[in-house]
Amino acid sequence: MTTYLKNKFALSDKGAKDLVKAIWSCTFLYISFMLPVGLLYLVLRALIAPYVGITAKLQPLIVYVAISVVLIGIIGIFQYIEYNATFLASYEESANKRISIAERLRQIPLSFFDKKDLSDLTTTIMSDCAGLEKAFSHFIPELLGAVISILLVGVGLLIFDYRMAIALLWVIPVAFLICIGGKNKQTKQNIIHQRAKLKRADAIKECIETVREIKANNQSEKYLANIDEILTYSEKINIKAELNTALYVASAQMLLRVEIATMVLMGVKLIAQGTLDFLTLLMFLIAASRVFDPISTALINLAAIFETELKVDRMKEIENQQIQSGKTNERFDNYDIKFENVKFSYKNNNKENVLENVSFTAKQGEVTALVGPSGGGKSTVSKLAARFWDIKSGKITLGGKDISTIDPEELLKNYSIVFQDVVLFNSTVMENIRLGRRTASDEEVKKVAKMAMCDEFIEKLSNGYNTVIGENGSTLSGGERQRISIARALLKDAPIILLDEATASLDVENESKVQQAISTLIKDKTVLVIAHRMRTVAGADHIVVLADGKVKEEGNHDELLKADGLYSRLWNLQTKSSQWTI
Repeated sequence: MTTYLKNKFALSDKGAKDLVKAIWSCTFLYISFMLPVGLLYLVLRALIAPYVGITAKLQPLIVYVAISVVLIGIIGIFQYIEYNATFLASYEESANKRISIAERLRQIPLSFFDKKDLSDLTTTIMSDCAGLEKAFSHFIPELLGAVISILLVGVGLLIFDYRMAIALLWVIPVAFLICIGGKNKQTKQNIIHQRAKLKRADAIKECIETVREIKANNQSEKYLANIDEILTYSEKINIKAELNTALYVASAQMLLRVEIATMVLMGVKLIAQGTLDFLTLLMFLIAASRVFDPISTALINLAAIFETELKVDRMKEIENQQIQSGKTNERFDNYDIKFENVKFSYKNNNKENVLENVSFTAKQGEVTALVGPSGGGKSTVSKLAARFWDIKSGKITLGGKDISTIDPEELLKNYSIVFQDVVLFNSTVMENIRLGRRTASDEEVKKVAKMAMCDEFIEKLSNGYNTVIGENGSTLSGGERQRISIARALLKDAPIILLDEATASLDVENESKVQQAISTLIKDKTVLVIAHRMRTVAGADHIVVLADGKVKEEGNHDELLKADGLYSRLWNLQTKSSQWTI
């Protein structure tokens, strides 16, 4: 059972064992609920014994009170065990599941995130794990506990009187068959419901993130109307999913009530035939009241488990993703980055290659610039150099060692990266820069901030370096955010520097100053620069021209101008257009 539950619900070894314990604790709790039925049977038997001609002695009241106290104590003990086995264990497993999913997300290639948006992943980590928590604490143990306890109680009832037991229990398998028979329709509707919820979450998230653009373009009314339409659709789908599930559950629960009628009819018939006494019929009537409640709840739990399976499948999708792994504590003799016939595609096919047979070398101690038209593959090359994705074919080496054999986190210790899209955290300026090297002192942070021309605006902030800058630096300008990102990279001071439009958000004066700061730190380092402004890379040691995912030209600035190829045309276009720049 442990192995089945582990595979079925994507549990850890401990979680599966805890779930088995929870199931048995629920089983014993439900069985304990039948003990008062036995006591009531003995009391009634003693009370009516003189009238039906049987021998049964009525015990003193204190005896029944004492037995009742003992039974309440037994039920209380099982209740305590059941609570600890279900709730506490489920909370721990839910927390571990969130951690394991987050850990998996940290290890899988970034290509996975191109297929999933933030709302989808957030829903999996938060909502789906919360649903799994409820399934562990309620649905699964209560369902299986009810089924096992009814099987055990049913055996006892069959031994007591098989005719009455059959009349009482026959509806239970039929009720479960009704619910199971509707599983496919319930699952189909639940999938539609899940998609509607994700669409709703995406719309709300997008509205919040783009509220300034919406207002600036006078689209508030239209956009809100679209969200209202999405919310209305989601509500309808939700109601439809609930009604679809309720149709099968309610039908099965209504059928359960037939058990009383069939049992009474069978009892009356047997009494009329003289093969059953009234006391036995009364005992079965009392037992029926205790059988109905857990089975009725079990049917609801069964439908809930069908929905839980969808949540489990979403978590399995993440957990089954192939992770990037490799050697740790790798040492390099040099930090040359070499591309050898590299092919890469964001999709798993050969028809949409973003890069096609790309080969070049970025040498240590030199600045290698990647230029070319937009969409040519420049940013892709820089990210592949840091193994943000794994290539389809070819080889990328660092210091002669294939980076696909090196653990990504170990590899990234050698990189300082500034990408075009800056990401800052809702923390202080000091801590945002210190992210580059957590052990850095305040003085070291301030030193690189000054080099990145950050100090001039930091001093104007309300609390200086201790100013909280909001989510993704919302209180700062684009150029200020870019300079903090550069300061962070300078603080890391890694042997490889990747700059993707690092100075794109800076004015000409600050761009020159920041480039001077960067130039003081690139000695003996491998520098890979991406820039659309050609004058930014004119002084690079080596320039690689990319277009349509292929290397079109290589050389330094003067060599490429003399070649009169794509680089020369781009240079002339920007030189001429800059004369008209306002």
